[in-house]
Amino acid sequence: RLRDSGALLRVAPVAAAEQSAQNASAARLQSVGALAGGIAHDFNNLLTAISGSAEAALSRDPDGPAAPELRQVMESAARGAALVRQLLAFARQQAMNPRVVELNDAVAAMGGLLKRLLGSRVRLSVELEQPGRRVRIDPTQLDQVIMNLALNARDAMPDGGSLRIATGHAVVLHPEPLGAEELPPGRYAVLEVGDSGAGIPPDLLPRIFDPFFTTKRDQGGSGLGLSTVHGIVRQSGGFIAAESRVGEGTTFRIWLPRHEGTSDSPPPAEPPPAVVAPKPAEAREGRTILLVEDEPALLSLAERALRRAGFDVLPAASAEDALELLEKGAPTPIALVSDVVMPGMDGLALAAKLRERDPDLPVLLVSGYAEVALGRDLEAERLKLLPKPYALADLVAELRAILPRKRAEVS
Repeated sequence: RLRDSGALLRVAPVAAAEQSAQNASAARLQSVGALAGGIAHDFNNLLTAISGSAEAALSRDPDGPAAPELRQVMESAARGAALVRQLLAFARQQAMNPRVVELNDAVAAMGGLLKRLLGSRVRLSVELEQPGRRVRIDPTQLDQVIMNLALNARDAMPDGGSLRIATGHAVVLHPEPLGAEELPPGRYAVLEVGDSGAGIPPDLLPRIFDPFFTTKRDQGGSGLGLSTVHGIVRQSGGFIAAESRVGEGTTFRIWLPRHEGTSDSPPPAEPPPAVVAPKPAEAREGRTILLVEDEPALLSLAERALRRAGFDVLPAASAEDALELLEKGAPTPIALVSDVVMPGMDGLALAAKLRERDPDLPVLLVSGYAEVALGRDLEAERLKLLPKPYALADLVAELRAILPRKRAEVS
């Protein structure tokens, strides 16, 4: 008994040390995520200004001597935007369009593409548990999760090997430790991606989801692949963990909350006006768009793009300026296009203020933050969100999409 007590005393400090390390890891991830989310808005403003300026210049002279350089600028801005999206995925703040999907169908659909990407030296096996389970997730982001894990596995098997992708289910009755996190009780659909590669050393395993952490720096690794996967899974309400043994391979296991309803059908051809587009307001005349943006370069670019599309534009650098213009007799707008995050009154508050006067006013919000980060159900409030950075052509198209038909045909 004395020997047993001593063993317990020795184990307790070890367990405490492990818990402390897990807490430190969780705090580190949280702080980096907050930093990524905080800088993304400013980065997206800069990228929108860069790509928008190049797009505008190119549209004026598409075959001019500067056209190749302008296209290069736009391509570089697009790569920068992709990097910001990865950071936002890690910070769980990227724009997502979740739907109820059949997990088996999503995995099976990726099978053919993965076989081509993995090459002939990697044997792919797909095991789908029946009956299949449904989950609510952005289908595109789910594809990205599977793709990133599969390519990560391929890189771990330079001489070839086997990759197994499987689906299953789990019922968790009590909270279970999951690395630096905890898997809460619930009913889950489970996705496993396992390889027979080199494995991950125990001292590196706790850091694999850290952004910019990579063991493949000399091979061009950015260290954002697994952190992006982690962010997508967590933003979708799921959890992810990895098991690995050096020389034997690695298995990533993802738990996604099961959805008991039916799969989402494709969007209807004519969505209900109360949800997708405001009701037509025949009494509203004119074609003036109220454009509110606190970034001067973006305000100027968006104004020119909307004017070229045939709209009259009432520009304002803040929500307060916009309200003051209207109080002084400016034309009544047929729609509001506004940034969300601005000094003083934000775009959401401005939209609510204007809808006190016109409940059916179409509103297009632009932001570098995802809807989940804004803490609002924008669809229920009949607010459309266009993520930054955006192309000027997309700004015009999204605006026309929310306008009643007669108002959209101004050009």
